Amino acid sequence: MDGSIMAPDIMKSGAEAVLRALKAQGVDVIFGYPGGAVLPLYDALFQQNAIRHILVRHEQAAVHAAEGYARSTGKVGVVLVTSGPGATNAVTGLVDALMDSIPIVCLSGQVPTHLIGNDAFQEADTTGITRPATKHNYLVKKSSDLARVVHEAFQVARTGRPGPVLIDLPKDILINPAPYCDPSTEPHRSYRPRTEPDPARIDAAIALLKRSERPIVYAGGGIINAGPEASKLLLEFVRLTGFPCTTTLMGLGAYPASDPQFLGMLGMHGTFEANLAMHGADVMLNLGARFDDRVTGRLNAFSPGSKKIHADIDPSSINKSVVVDVAIIGDAAAILRALITAWRADEVRQNREPLAKWWQQIDFWRSKNSMRFTQPRDPGSIIKPQYAIERLYKATRGQAKETYITTEVGQHQMWAAQHFKFDKPNRWMTSGGLGTMGYGLPAAMGVQVAHPDALVIDIAGEASILMNIQEMGTLAQYRLPVKIFILNNRYMGMVRQWQELLHGSRYSESYSEALPDFVKLAESFHGVGLRAEKIEDLDRVIAEMIAVDRPVIADICVDQLENVFPMIPSGAAHNEMLLGPEHKNEEGGYTGKSVTDEGLVLV
Repeated sequence: MDGSIMAPDIMKSGAEAVLRALKAQGVDVIFGYPGGAVLPLYDALFQQNAIRHILVRHEQAAVHAAEGYARSTGKVGVVLVTSGPGATNAVTGLVDALMDSIPIVCLSGQVPTHLIGNDAFQEADTTGITRPATKHNYLVKKSSDLARVVHEAFQVARTGRPGPVLIDLPKDILINPAPYCDPSTEPHRSYRPRTEPDPARIDAAIALLKRSERPIVYAGGGIINAGPEASKLLLEFVRLTGFPCTTTLMGLGAYPASDPQFLGMLGMHGTFEANLAMHGADVMLNLGARFDDRVTGRLNAFSPGSKKIHADIDPSSINKSVVVDVAIIGDAAAILRALITAWRADEVRQNREPLAKWWQQIDFWRSKNSMRFTQPRDPGSIIKPQYAIERLYKATRGQAKETYITTEVGQHQMWAAQHFKFDKPNRWMTSGGLGTMGYGLPAAMGVQVAHPDALVIDIAGEASILMNIQEMGTLAQYRLPVKIFILNNRYMGMVRQWQELLHGSRYSESYSEALPDFVKLAESFHGVGLRAEKIEDLDRVIAEMIAVDRPVIADICVDQLENVFPMIPSGAAHNEMLLGPEHKNEEGGYTGKSVTDEGLVLV
């Protein structure tokens, strides 16, 4: 070696440089939709076999599919869209990924550099439009920057708090020759997220936790984003301490639902025991959650008596919504490793007597069985949606295949979160922060592409499923045997529920009129359509749905007026839960007073 610097490889086109960079980043699949500005990339894709392309029917669905792929694998999802409407159609998916911290790289076409700003055909200010919709974005104006930007985008998307990154690619940059460089092994000069926690903050947290009498561990999607080791470490820490554990909607599966120390989901539709334990705790440990408003309820009444410890990789999340006593910045797995080591090294002995009393109180709250419902068993009985989820869950337990669940958004989403139990991370994909109707079907598509031998089920509502129903065409083209399990109550169910409880049962525009025949719809897309109208149909339809190796729509006709309980009404506190219809007033609305005071103290 003479110490000279090798000249970079010159690729015959920028498109080839992009694909080479994608291969170097381990990309094996792209979800996209072609158009004029990205035809050079599609031409380059045609001439190689290393990267598979999945042709979606809408760009929003491409991003959701990449989200499902990323969430179920831990890899970065990749999207390819054209300029103008192609890029703008992707914005909803990008915001969804930003809110839920999903690593995505979106490649968008752009008009040639000399036309930017001239209102050219299919031009949009994509970088301006997507700046608030992404973790970071780029407009590549020089071929020499192309490969470096692609590598950097992947680093930004996957490290720190994950999120979507967009690269806007003018057509001439994709056509002209471009140099290629391998990914840099040097740390980025300005982007260096902290992963290792401050030992002093760890010690401060342990001091609070060791002396706590009513502790609670509150885990979010950050545990799942930190990889499988973080979930294993969470279980180890909770078992070591003997503390109760709850998770957010996005954190389901981070801690095994079957474990006796798990209190269930927290928040607006969380369990009685999880919410009251949060309300009554004296020390709270938040691991990888962002104090979302659907979790906290009324902020000035959120866990009012607790010392709060917040561990997160994103410094901007600290003290953003809830002021905390101890802040720990770092990767969730690294933080949990440090907490376990410090707990064992700390010489203060844990006082188990107050903890035993705390568990006695929690078990009393648990005995109220807040997820209870009544399913009539007589032949011809209407199916309760909770029962449909329970039977689906039971049917998947004996499967040799791994089961992955996606959802749309609404009542069905909450019933799935409440009644489908997850013991492993990365098996639950839902739209949490943005609440995007139409998320579940394309997300399931991405999961099925990533796990071709798995059982992938989209739990849907009849309104949400229609938002991206065109993706049935993608399922047919690629023979993806996704199962769509519709809880059909003929309403935009969560809208109807809020109208009943908060707006005097004035059901303004929430009834789903002119619905398609979902059985015929499935068949028109070369799939299988099934329907369960009464309780005696349910198990047969579920069994047939699972057995068929094709895309399936199972239309489950459920009770139209069933509501999701428990429920913390908007603006209420954790100790002001509605446990069921008995906690409504005579007009059917919220009483406006505490309805759970009888459960606060063990009797």
